[in-house]
Amino acid sequence: MKTLAALALLVLTLPLFAADAPANDEAAIRAVIEQYFKSHATGEGAHVAAVFHPELKMMFVRDTAFMMRTRDEYVSGFNGKPAADEAQRKRAILSIDITGTAAMAKLELDYPKAVLTDYFSLLKINGEWKVVNKIFNSAPK
Repeated sequence: MKTLAALALLVLTLPLFAADAPANDEAAIRAVIEQYFKSHATGEGAHVAAVFHPELKMMFVRDTAFMMRTRDEYVSGFNGKPAADEAQRKRAILSIDITGTAAMAKLELDYPKAVLTDYFSLLKINGEWKVVNKIFNSAPK
């Protein structure tokens, strides 16, 4: 009888533990994105390097041509100083979609001269969320 009661308790509480996992994952993904935003705000690439997987590929279109950068190429573009118009820049997480160890995030970087929309593919590797792919669109204002 004790075994049956313990099993019933486990079955009833299992959904509570399962509900916590996505909330914890979402919080962890938000923390990853905040590090990315911090690189943009400070001009320090180390924040991005910490959350982008070493094999990350960034892909985009410039003047109708397909372009690609590696994580290291992207990180090297940060100069260690905030942009002159940093006070006017706004960044937001528009959506996060998580399925197990895979996730997608949509971000908006609203700058004085352009609005950038980033799409991140993330994977939970050894318990840690990493951005493995970034694509983006830049639209002039």
